[in-house]
Amino acid sequence: MKRFERLDQIRRMDPVTEAPEIYRLSAAFEFPWDYTRALELALYRTYAVPSIGRLLADTAELTERSQRRYDDTALLLDAVMEHGFAAQEGRTAIRRINQMHRSYDISDDDMRYVLSTFVVMPRRWIDTYGWRRLSRHEIVATTEYYRTLGRHMGIPDIPETFEEFEALLDSYESEHFAWDQRSRQVSDATLDLMTSWYPRPLAPLLRTATLALLDEPLLRAFRYKAPSATATSLVRRAVKTRGRLVRLLPPRRAPHFARQNWEIKSYPNGYRTAELGTHPVPGTGGCPVRQAKLTDAVD
Repeated sequence: MKRFERLDQIRRMDPVTEAPEIYRLSAAFEFPWDYTRALELALYRTYAVPSIGRLLADTAELTERSQRRYDDTALLLDAVMEHGFAAQEGRTAIRRINQMHRSYDISDDDMRYVLSTFVVMPRRWIDTYGWRRLSRHEIVATTEYYRTLGRHMGIPDIPETFEEFEALLDSYESEHFAWDQRSRQVSDATLDLMTSWYPRPLAPLLRTATLALLDEPLLRAFRYKAPSATATSLVRRAVKTRGRLVRLLPPRRAPHFARQNWEIKSYPNGYRTAELGTHPVPGTGGCPVRQAKLTDAVD
C-alpha cells in the first residue's frame, strides 16, 4: 500500500452515509497518535469552563483517580469508534456514558460545547501537526460521526456542519472561559497524570512542553505562566517535525485503538466495557429531563 492510497479510498466513500467507517480509517489508521493527543486536548480545555471544571472537581474522579478516569474515558469513546453505533459493544459504551452523565445536572449548552471540542480540536491539531491535513471527506465524516454520537447522548440542537461546530466552540470559550480554583485543581491533576507516564526527572520539562502546546486563552483561564517564546517555538517545531517524519514512513497496515495505547494502565488483565466508568446512583443531583432523553436515545 502506498502512502496516500488510504486517503484515495476515503475520497471514494460517502462522507455522510459512511461516516463511521471513514472516521475509523482516519482515527485508527491514518492518525492514531494525533487523534489521541487532540482528544486529550479537547477534554482538557473543557475544564476552563467553570461549570464543567467545578463539576469534575466535585466528583473527585479526575483529582483522586486520574489514571482510571483517563483510561475509562478513552476506552468508552474508543469502543464506539471501533465497533460502531449498532454493535452491542458500541451500544454498551454509549449506555455507560449516559448512565454517568444522567446522575449530574449538566446543561445542554455545556454538553453541546464538549461535543464541539471532539469535532473541532482534531482538525486543528492534525492540520497543524499531522503528517498531512485532513481532507474535506474526513472533516464531514467526523462531523457526522459526532452528530450521531450526540444524538445517542440525547443532546438537543446539535450543529449540522463543521463550521457551525467551530463557531459554537469559539463563541462558547470566549464567553465562558474564566478562572476558577476548582477547575485549576482538575487541570493540575491532569498535567500531573500526563507527566507521570515518563521518568520522574523529566516531569518539569514535560509540564513546560505541555503548556507550550496550549493557546493563550486556555493559559489565561488557568492562570498558568506561559512558557518562553523560545520554548514554545521549540516544542511546536518538534511536534511538527514528528509529523513530517511520519509522512516518510510506510502506511499503517493494522488499526491502532486506544486500548493499545501504553498510557492506558488501569486494566493489565483486561476489562469489560459494561464495567468501565463510575457507577453513581441515578438521580443523585441529576436532571430528570436529561435522564429521559438519554434512556430514549440509546434504547
